[in-house]
Amino acid sequence: MNTEVTSDSSVYFLEETALHFNQVRVGGVSLQFASMDRIALPHPLDQFRIEACAPDIAIQVDWLPELSMPPARQLFHSGYTWRLYDAGPEFRFDFHAPGCGSLPYRRLLIDRQFSQARLQMSEKAFEGIEGTASPLEYPLDELLIIHRLTQEKAIELHSCGIVRADGTGNLFVGHSGAGKSTTTRLWTAREDVEVLSDDRIIVRRDDVRRDEVRRDEVRNAGTNDGTPVDAAGSADRPGVLRLPDCSASRTSPFAQDDKKNRGMRMYGTPWHGEGMYTSPGSAPLARIFILEHGQGNVVTRLSPSQAVAELFARSFVPFHRHEYVDSALEFLQELVGEVPCYHYAFEPTEAAVERIQEFRD
Repeated sequence: MNTEVTSDSSVYFLEETALHFNQVRVGGVSLQFASMDRIALPHPLDQFRIEACAPDIAIQVDWLPELSMPPARQLFHSGYTWRLYDAGPEFRFDFHAPGCGSLPYRRLLIDRQFSQARLQMSEKAFEGIEGTASPLEYPLDELLIIHRLTQEKAIELHSCGIVRADGTGNLFVGHSGAGKSTTTRLWTAREDVEVLSDDRIIVRRDDVRRDEVRRDEVRNAGTNDGTPVDAAGSADRPGVLRLPDCSASRTSPFAQDDKKNRGMRMYGTPWHGEGMYTSPGSAPLARIFILEHGQGNVVTRLSPSQAVAELFARSFVPFHRHEYVDSALEFLQELVGEVPCYHYAFEPTEAAVERIQEFRD
């Protein structure tokens, strides 16, 4: 197998068919896009690029002359850009845009475990349109991630993540207008912090150690002559692509570690707010604050039931299936049981930052 690594993607030649791979990891979930042609990752998703490995979600990208509208039961209508259909063994996401006609310009067909997908692009929809459309443009990436999180006991929250120089991670959760951008501005003006995102953060159990062990295990495995082996332990065969496993699957034996040894971790995302802060970084989560404009910079501890209700109201959960909602609520109960959660009525001044800097549980 010939392998060529380029600056914008990896290229693998399998049985004389060239496939270009782009791979990213967001919130512990790895996405791999395979296509016959190179696809540029849109900014800021390109900041989340990783080396090629066995992904959580594998997506094959194809360009078709036109996308029809086969009959299917509609499960959800976003109100503008996309619709979700029940397509038997798969889910079907149809994307529409002004100027691209009444038919979808992009379609995602994905299995119900959100692990294998086909992304179809309509050539007709882009006739006469200047520039080249990226199949990976928002909101496709976020839809893939939030649906995959329903399988993994994790959640995306409307929030900004602030990491202090000592590694302390504070999560400030709020609806639009609650003060996330203001909080980000106040902290960056006063202290040397890393902002993981000023609008959307993913929270999950701290699986970094497991991921590192898994990658090292696969990287170091091999036959006596150094031939790499796949995750199942079989040596590479000609014409078969084997990649190290970088997935966050709950079925991994490392995912079954004692939860007491793994706290909660917050991850940056490519989806930013007014401040346009994005980061592929992550940090252990120490505290959660539910933001609200108020007076006196008052911090009030929330009970577990109060915290779950407040966080759920500010979460990105696919509501079209009750099991996804149940999974989100179950994870939030675990989250608030391990990370203290507070209501924070704050004033938009430096004193709001000082209150948290001096705060003790």
